[in-house]
Amino acid sequence: MMGGMEADAVARASRPATLGRLVGQLRALGLPEGATVVTHSSLSRLGWVAGGAQTVVMALLEALGPRGTLVMPTHSRQLTEPSAWGNPPVPESWWETIRAETPAYDPRTTPTGHMGAIVECFRCFPGVLRSAHPTVSFAALGPGAEAITAAHELDDGLGEGSPLARLHDADAWVLLLGVGHDNNTSLHLAEYRADAPKHYLPQGSPVLVDGERRWVTYRELADDTALFEPLAKDFAGITGGERVGPVGAGTGRLMGQRDLVDFAARWLSQRAANSANP
Repeated sequence: MMGGMEADAVARASRPATLGRLVGQLRALGLPEGATVVTHSSLSRLGWVAGGAQTVVMALLEALGPRGTLVMPTHSRQLTEPSAWGNPPVPESWWETIRAETPAYDPRTTPTGHMGAIVECFRCFPGVLRSAHPTVSFAALGPGAEAITAAHELDDGLGEGSPLARLHDADAWVLLLGVGHDNNTSLHLAEYRADAPKHYLPQGSPVLVDGERRWVTYRELADDTALFEPLAKDFAGITGGERVGPVGAGTGRLMGQRDLVDFAARWLSQRAANSANP
């Protein structure tokens, strides 16, 4: 029997997506063999896939080939400061227990949170490396994996000391599979780089320090994902740098990460300047 999401996937598709078909579609979209690509995805929006999330991961790896590096955000926001939770909130009387008892982040065993089946499947593939940030980690597989995931700084976890910045250094690609730019984590790097007012939030998580579990505090940038879709629409329209095509029964979007981030930082800077000087 099928659950509601799987039934929706069947209804969305005119035929099953298969490994070979997905590889062909990724290549037709322009995903270069040997590239480094950060992927964001929704399995259900690709229609019904024979083999599910495993097939999608295998298709990405086959399309990239052995010289390519596949990267995905493996965020675990369930390890954040409980006083800030809102979906749903928890009673204040629980906060200290959560801080004291939640297991420390472990790159090998901590599950992702609300990242989707494809990401959670990829996290468990043999050879995958995962960065050390307790809430906004990234996982990678391929020749560039170590350079991308190493030395992920605790403060400003989507900024200059993050895998996003290393992807920019590597002139990587962004691939959106069935999702929009509100899921595009590379745009957070642009928020850090923009010449615009910034508001930082305190954050906390359980981590291992010298083998001992500790609750540590750090800071992160307050983001505004509501700007990401209009920003990306301008990027596509002005630069022509976004390639769009079918992947399964969904839509794939492919673009250069460096081009996107640089454009987005300028776009956000200009918007801030216009707001300051109406």
